[in-house]
Amino acid sequence: MSVAARPSALSHRPAAPAGPQTPGSRRRAGLLLLTLLVLGLACAASVAIGARPIAPGTVWDAVTAFDPSNGDHAVVLSRIPRTVLGVLAGAALGLAGAAMQGVARNPLADPGILGVNAGAAFAVVLGIYVFGVTRLTGYVWFALAGAAAAAVVVYLVASLGREGATPVKLALAGAALSAGLMSLLSAVLVSSQQTLDTFRFWQVGSVSGRDWDTILAVLPFLAAGALIAVSTGRMLNGLSLGDDVARGLGQRVGLSRGITALGVVLLCGAATAAAGPIAFIGLVIPHVVRSFTGPDYRWILPFSMLLAPALLVSADVAGRVLLPPGEIPVGVTTAVIGAPVFIWLVRRRKLAEL
Repeated sequence: MSVAARPSALSHRPAAPAGPQTPGSRRRAGLLLLTLLVLGLACAASVAIGARPIAPGTVWDAVTAFDPSNGDHAVVLSRIPRTVLGVLAGAALGLAGAAMQGVARNPLADPGILGVNAGAAFAVVLGIYVFGVTRLTGYVWFALAGAAAAAVVVYLVASLGREGATPVKLALAGAALSAGLMSLLSAVLVSSQQTLDTFRFWQVGSVSGRDWDTILAVLPFLAAGALIAVSTGRMLNGLSLGDDVARGLGQRVGLSRGITALGVVLLCGAATAAAGPIAFIGLVIPHVVRSFTGPDYRWILPFSMLLAPALLVSADVAGRVLLPPGEIPVGVTTAVIGAPVFIWLVRRRKLAEL
């Protein structure tokens, strides 16, 4: 598509900031600090609220002067890994969702657009069925391998033809691969009751019952994926103008998509391995962020990285108190919260091409 055929895209090209003292930059920086405060409050609530409520003073004492003989201190200590994993998984899914919407120029894209989630889930099922893996730390390697393999297959299929891996071909290839992998996954599950029993507790998506071993196992992959994704802001700004315009500006489109896909694979594979498939975080949060930051991915990515874990941790807290004494898994809670919000966003304004 020629440059003249995309006047609206050019008119909405993110402008380079004039400097750190511009009013827009100061406003966004203030909002970023406010988002960080909201995340901190969500984390404090996650440690204090549950089947056994803990007073704020007791929470502080448990963190600063832990007493092994104090039952409330033990409860606080047990909730910290759950909260940390919620923050890490939420940040990973928010970053991955924003990056996927940018690289695919599709407002309905989420990490599943490349078949990443389906690939990770299918690999985990194979790990359980073939190799007898039962620990979350063992899921990490299978989830990462499955996510990476799915992304490579989708990109290779979408690259066939003269135009290469266009956004539409990426979406179609991802949807087709996801459907095929989920069919194979179902075939494995119906043939093994033991695999089904193990897999269904992971499949629902939850941050409960995880320990520091799980966090340490996925932390290197999450850190590497976050560094890659955050650094792609300028690349995604160029891709948002269209492939022809981006090439005209000197950008290597294929390389940009490959780097972004690598970050998404690391983030989604590690987060999915640790917490299971959690829906709507990567789909809704970038739209919410874009509504007050504009189209500049240099701001969309960091905001998504902070706002997504705030939503996930808050949803986890809500799941603990809605149906006491039991808990609603966070994967269910985020779907209940995210679906109406996304419908409201779609009805409120037309989702333009990214």
